[in-house]
Amino acid sequence: MSGLPEDRRDERRAVIALCRRTPFGRLRGVFSSTEAHDLLAAVLHAAYRDAGLPESGLADVIIGNAAGGGGNVARLAALAAGLPVEVPGLTIDRQCASGLDAISLACRLVESEAGAWFIAGGVESCSTAPLRAHRLTSLPGAPDFFSRARFAPETHGDPSAGQAAENVAAAFGIQRDEQDQYALRSYTRTAAALDGMSAEIVPIAGCDTDETPRRGMTSKVLSRFPPAFTAAGSVTAGNSCADADGAVVAVVTSRARARAAGFNTVLEFHGSASAGGAPALFGTAGAHAVLKLLEGIQLNRNAVSTWEYNEAFAAQVLASAQLLGVAPERLNLHGGALAYGHPYGASGAMLVANLLRQAAMPGGPRDDGGWSVAAVSAAGGVGTAAAFRTVSLQ
Repeated sequence: MSGLPEDRRDERRAVIALCRRTPFGRLRGVFSSTEAHDLLAAVLHAAYRDAGLPESGLADVIIGNAAGGGGNVARLAALAAGLPVEVPGLTIDRQCASGLDAISLACRLVESEAGAWFIAGGVESCSTAPLRAHRLTSLPGAPDFFSRARFAPETHGDPSAGQAAENVAAAFGIQRDEQDQYALRSYTRTAAALDGMSAEIVPIAGCDTDETPRRGMTSKVLSRFPPAFTAAGSVTAGNSCADADGAVVAVVTSRARARAAGFNTVLEFHGSASAGGAPALFGTAGAHAVLKLLEGIQLNRNAVSTWEYNEAFAAQVLASAQLLGVAPERLNLHGGALAYGHPYGASGAMLVANLLRQAAMPGGPRDDGGWSVAAVSAAGGVGTAAAFRTVSLQ
């Protein structure tokens, strides 16, 4: 690519042309009996239809999934969606960063000319995720149930997500009232943005709106939540996300193909980075990925107009804002997972959907060259970040 004239290189850049998602359902809520591949199939079908893709044009479906039962949910859902049987399907797992990694991979494949069109994103059904068990060595065939996979050896520390959030709050001096204040802002912003999300939502089983947002939240209500993970802690159910069911996908292609297909405002991909950090403080790994990304593409953080950072816990977002030198109120203008929930494998893709929606709205960063960054922290102390620019094609 580097040997091409600049205008030719720009035309081959990957862009996010369209996003579609399910409504988000509460754990054991409206989608309590809907399996992950059925959630995903609905949005794959809608994205393929709405993008007007030629039957032989879709190169692959790349999907992030964190808590599923294994196999290849991307392939299963693609077939269930009625996509051409020639589309293979690839499922990846970097836990909560999986959806953003899937989109970044699709962008890189477009730019390497490995395919013309991709659908990428993530899916999670926390409600139907399988039980996990090892075989007992003392009683062959008997199950030894466990709640989650191990992400780091004990020598590094492998805390639960909630305990890691408490570790982050203590390490960065983040108080309970700061976390509650940030959470309240997320609830308020999410409520204000809900109407604007309707165009991207694909109805399923009669549900066409998010079940997850915590409406009517106030600072007084937030103050009543007891610590959720340690008796003297500051992390509560009010300033933590809720597990959710949902799927989010993006249509990825080149700038030239998007223009020819009639798309207007798109997100132009300008790189991604993944980074590791201390597993005991894994909520800040997304910030390390952002710093690595900005250095790699030589972008000053002050040039970024729109930030999306996954809100698993208010404490981790506030700590990451400290590391990045970004005011917390600049993050997540349309709210976040604290309010609408966290379908693990899909949450990174939801950040991209938020960025595309904001770019296309009146008053959004829609001028050519508006920079945006999405970032996610994931279990085990890893994070992923991606950078985009808003481009008007028509």
